[in-house]
Amino acid sequence: MNVTIVDYNSGNISSVINSFKEVARDKVNIEVTSELDKIKSSDKVVLPGQGSFKSCIDALNKINGLTETLTDFAIINKKPLLGICVGLQMFADIGYEEKETKGLGWISGKVSKIDNQNGKYKLPHIGWNQININKNSKIFKDIKNNSHMYFVHSYEFIPDDKNVISATTDYSSIIVCSVEKENIFGTQFHPEKSDKLGLKIIENFIKI
Repeated sequence: MNVTIVDYNSGNISSVINSFKEVARDKVNIEVTSELDKIKSSDKVVLPGQGSFKSCIDALNKINGLTETLTDFAIINKKPLLGICVGLQMFADIGYEEKETKGLGWISGKVSKIDNQNGKYKLPHIGWNQININKNSKIFKDIKNNSHMYFVHSYEFIPDDKNVISATTDYSSIIVCSVEKENIFGTQFHPEKSDKLGLKIIENFIKI
């Protein structure tokens, strides 16, 4: 099996790479690339994201044909794809970080700044927080409800269809922290920074 982690110059993704390689243990080939042919031939794709929604979308668009290749992979060919942090947020139609920016449009919705209730809650939302699993998602196999995951974000994905939400977390309001739509999976939290439970989520994705 070939799993490709898309490296499109969106920031340091070494922890993502290391976590996937630790779980794979030479049984699965982990490729880190933005080469279109390698993405097309992959069995699964991981789309990480660090920084702002706009900077990540801009970085994707700078690589000729990358967004089209990812859309073909996930939407046309319906192969498993996992978006992490801003990688999840880019599934949306539109994001409002820095300036209004068009997203990938894979899951209808928007990305807006978390309402910190006039400073009552610090932004970015950094650290460990409980997740409420509300859907029998494949990536949460053997993960207990109310487990703690690691977050770093100031913006939240608000999908139009609430049926795609697989988990939420409570930080000033109920925030979407995981989605599943057919073959498309996303986590707002960082599984690669969430200790053993995060590695279990990565393992579950690889096993899909």
